[in-house]
Amino acid sequence: MTVYIRDAVRTPRGKAKPDGGLAQQTPQGLVTALVNALEARAPGTKDTDALMLGCVGQIGAQGGNIAMVAKLAAGLPDGAAAQTINAYCASGLVAIGQAAALIETGVIDTAIAGGVEMMSAVGFMADKANFYTDRALPRAAQYLPVAIAADRLSTREGIAREAMDAVTATSQARAAAAEGNIALTRSRIAVAGLVSDECTRAGLTLEKLTSLPAAFAELGAGYADVLGGEAVTYTHTIAHAPPICDGAGLAALTREAEGARAKIIAYAEIGADPAASLTAGFAAMDKVLVRTGLSLAEIDRIEFMEAFAVTIAKFLRDHDVDPARVNISGGHLAKGHPMGATGAILLSTLLDTLDACNGKLGLVVVTGASGVGAAMIVERLT
Repeated sequence: MTVYIRDAVRTPRGKAKPDGGLAQQTPQGLVTALVNALEARAPGTKDTDALMLGCVGQIGAQGGNIAMVAKLAAGLPDGAAAQTINAYCASGLVAIGQAAALIETGVIDTAIAGGVEMMSAVGFMADKANFYTDRALPRAAQYLPVAIAADRLSTREGIAREAMDAVTATSQARAAAAEGNIALTRSRIAVAGLVSDECTRAGLTLEKLTSLPAAFAELGAGYADVLGGEAVTYTHTIAHAPPICDGAGLAALTREAEGARAKIIAYAEIGADPAASLTAGFAAMDKVLVRTGLSLAEIDRIEFMEAFAVTIAKFLRDHDVDPARVNISGGHLAKGHPMGATGAILLSTLLDTLDACNGKLGLVVVTGASGVGAAMIVERLT
């Protein structure tokens, strides 16, 4: 690809509760704050051809084409296109990848892309889509909540509770340590007085994790028909699930290399077996690695979405990768998962971690329910 990232920024992640640090804000307000931050860091960014936003809950506060609403709120040019994308938990990275593809093919020259999710205003599955309860679909295609899918995956893969406890404790410890490291938070922009990721629980140690009860067996009982009699061992606790939260992330993209922070080397957006939910990110990762001829050993930093503890535990178990290069500032299990914003937040985080280690190549992987996933490899330039 010949598409460059001028800069990328993110908000802190706030608890999706009435007293959360961002709960009194609006989705367009979060996007506006980041657009202004991009303009301050890279003057001229606001003169863009398009704003593309990932957002999952596209109703209420996030309805009416939230990208268009945010475009107007942020004072972007009248001529800028505005598009809102729902690719579930991959939405933020998909928006960036699709914007990059438009630049690559000459449709546009510049874009601001990323995602936003205010889960304090629009809750999980708040759109009440018929798909969530449609039993007329083939069983393998029927929707299964990600919490149950995570336990089904850990059962199928034979991933033990001990492995999930370990990755969760690591995520919490690294997230707490990152708060004291300016380099790892360089692109996190304070909003409404919130200066840090609010969901992190530094005191959630391995010892405490081992004492927590599994959380999703009762929920799973309500989906016995979708599971079709498949035996599931419920092991994930609330702590092994990424907290729901509010947040946003944006990247400024251009075809010009001058002054760019990074270059997009490869991007893949892919579907996978919906009955093997939470695995599409792995397939997308494999695809970008094949496209570039790179191995994981050549990647300096990796942001692998912690879509429940089973995914990151599976990644570290099944791949020859140095854990010290993966999610070094903590991941979603500690910091939270603002669904449509996640991919963009992880890309911004990846650039910070590459800067901090003076690294060259970075990989971000996102995965979600019902067979959605995306991955991107970037090369750090400055």
